[in-house]
Amino acid sequence: MFDKFDWIADRYAELSEAIVQPEVIADTAKYQAYLKEMSQLEPQVKAWRQYQTLLHHIAQAEEMRADPDLAAMAQEELNALLPEKAAQEQALRILLLPRDPDDDRSVLIEVRGGAGGEESCLFAADLIRMYSRYAERCGFRVSPIYTQETELGGVKEGCFSVSGAGAYARFKYESGVHRVQRIPVTEANGKRQTSTCTVAVLPEAEEVDVDIDPKDLRIDTYRASGHGGQHINKTDSAVRITHLPTGTVAACQSERSQVQNRARAMQLLRTRLLEVARTSADAAYAENRRIQVGTGDRSERIRTYNFHEGRVTDHRIGLTLYNIQAVMDGDLTEIVTALQTEEQAAKLRSLT
Repeated sequence: MFDKFDWIADRYAELSEAIVQPEVIADTAKYQAYLKEMSQLEPQVKAWRQYQTLLHHIAQAEEMRADPDLAAMAQEELNALLPEKAAQEQALRILLLPRDPDDDRSVLIEVRGGAGGEESCLFAADLIRMYSRYAERCGFRVSPIYTQETELGGVKEGCFSVSGAGAYARFKYESGVHRVQRIPVTEANGKRQTSTCTVAVLPEAEEVDVDIDPKDLRIDTYRASGHGGQHINKTDSAVRITHLPTGTVAACQSERSQVQNRARAMQLLRTRLLEVARTSADAAYAENRRIQVGTGDRSERIRTYNFHEGRVTDHRIGLTLYNIQAVMDGDLTEIVTALQTEEQAAKLRSLT
């Protein structure tokens, strides 16, 4: 099973030699492609080298055990090394699991208020803030695309991008229905209310992923609305693009210029069309996505935020944390790690 690591190590060595060659350095596209492949292989190469070193230490301890004077010490060392060997072998199996091809992509995140009226919109704003802070913790760049705000500062619908290698791997588990239980600021009698928001996380599409005929587009401009400074409501800078064959719509009003908003709207349109193409035409891709924790469907309730009890519960893996304020401040690491671990375990089970 581990024979593949020898090929991976050889390929990594081959790439290491190639990237210092003048002809490769001169070819920017090839140089960047080689660097990207090396970064993807590096964790596997590092783990394989650590495993080989461990095997060497185990072999030395086995030899020492043949010496009566060293047998006790050798056995003690083996008692420590053999469990480590089992753990490293499990880690190697995980590294051989098929990766989600979208894991390295940036993402677009759409958050919408659901059941619960104004309170759901207020919680949607809280979720956007939570994701933005988590993204910043991870070193990603957050850029708003559009926001439809309410009078009380809630968000009826909002979309933003999280840019950086590996963003999708961290955010892909967030698609679904998020339920909040708390006393709304709009509730005068102090009665707790249950509301919901929907979250959709889409891997960002590149231009090469989707072929769009300009003749299939209708582009409308309008005046942006909301809190955006002196340019809001004064110029027709907001852009809405409709893909006529599918009826897919994408809009952006976050930038100050129409050109910038048009570029962002096109990026959003490409991403939505890519998602439509994958989920409708590629059954194998859809099956691979179902291996992940939950289905990721927007109708699936994935998590509850209970402010009265101070807890956050992820229903897919039965994880409950009593640190709701830290979570709302963007500390999602424990939740994401648990979901990643469960996804890996599910993939391992599917291979046995």
